[in-house]
Amino acid sequence: MALKTSEVYRCLEKKTLVFGFEILDLFLVFAALAVLNLLFGKLPYKFLFTWGPALALGVFLRLVKAGKPDNFLAHWLKFQFSPGVLSAFSLAPPRRRFIRKGK
Repeated sequence: MALKTSEVYRCLEKKTLVFGFEILDLFLVFAALAVLNLLFGKLPYKFLFTWGPALALGVFLRLVKAGKPDNFLAHWLKFQFSPGVLSAFSLAPPRRRFIRKGK
């Protein structure tokens, strides 16, 4: 009775790239393209006003993220929107002084 085996790929932890962009980067570019198409879709030069900034955003992301670690944009956005002071405990209520009468 032979042991069943199957082929396992060695690059299971490789990041997912589409045309050299991470998924979040493509989402941002296509979201910008969709919003610009809603705003400028009826103008005579809609190709220039919709695809131009979206392509510029893609080039900007490619240049800025060169040499940065995986998911840099997601971690940077999380850092920007997190509170300034992180604490493991809730903030303590202000102390009140109790003064005994008669002393």
